[in-house]
Amino acid sequence: MTRTRSIVYITAGLVALGGLNVVIFGGRGVAAERTAAAHAVASTTPGAIAGPGRVEAVSEEVQVSAQLGGKLRQVCVDEGDHVSVGTVIAVLENDDYRARVAAAEAELQARRADARRVDTGARPEERREAAASFREAEASLESARADHDRRLDLFRDQVISREEMDHADQQLRAAEARVDALHEHEQFVKAEAREEDVARAAADVALAKARLDDARATLEKTFIRAPIDGVVLRRHRRAGEAVSTQFDSPIVTLADRSHLRVRVDVDETDVGRLAVGQSAYVTADAFGGRRFAGHVMRVGQTLGKQNVRTDEPTERVDQKILETLIELEDGRELPLGLRVQAFIVP
Repeated sequence: MTRTRSIVYITAGLVALGGLNVVIFGGRGVAAERTAAAHAVASTTPGAIAGPGRVEAVSEEVQVSAQLGGKLRQVCVDEGDHVSVGTVIAVLENDDYRARVAAAEAELQARRADARRVDTGARPEERREAAASFREAEASLESARADHDRRLDLFRDQVISREEMDHADQQLRAAEARVDALHEHEQFVKAEAREEDVARAAADVALAKARLDDARATLEKTFIRAPIDGVVLRRHRRAGEAVSTQFDSPIVTLADRSHLRVRVDVDETDVGRLAVGQSAYVTADAFGGRRFAGHVMRVGQTLGKQNVRTDEPTERVDQKILETLIELEDGRELPLGLRVQAFIVP
């Protein structure tokens, strides 16, 4: 009788412990189910290296900011829009920059006009005027010389005084000096520009052009353009908001979704079996048992801390991993940032 009761008690205890074990394992939740599913998939590919990963674009995420501080006049794209390189994403208030460009354009035109004047010399009207003035001076000189000769004869005959003769001499010298001056002026008007004047005019033109290029470049910076072909993942700013270069103020986040890749955490115990070019595939809970094929495109060189967490209570947070990139051959419907389970076939 005593032996029978002992057997009954032991059996009841095992049943109770079994029930407790069921409760414990039933409480592991979704994370445990995911791990079990991953091991089940790995078992269908003997020797596969398994690890958690996260989907990302081939370009990674690119945050587009303005090169100038100011207020946004317009944000031209919205989330989900596809853009090409050079597409205007946003525009800053730029009336003052436009005015600077207009002023620089006017300055360049003025400097070019000065250079043409130096290069071509005097106008035809100025040359004709100089020639006429010289001929007039020559005529006045002939008249003064004739008057001087006549007065000289009268002075010799003692008809006029010495004072009148001196006055005639002064008139003749003045006429000669005027002829010499107008002759030099005419030659100056007709002469070609000096080399140093031409060089200085050319330098003034180059400086004005550089200022115009600088003003135009600054104006262009008020148009924020897409640096890559991709899709707008997030829009961070709206029209009327201010952006600054003093702190991080992205306007939009872009990514090139033409190719997707998965960043995988490979346990340090498996790194010896990794190599670029190995076949791989990933699975995701949201897509059932579908496999998204790919290949290893890059293997990290330094071990680090785990990047992708599985939310399992038993997960080791101090685990050392080697970051590995898998390029997917399909799977464009996978959303960026989705956690997946990756399998690499050595």
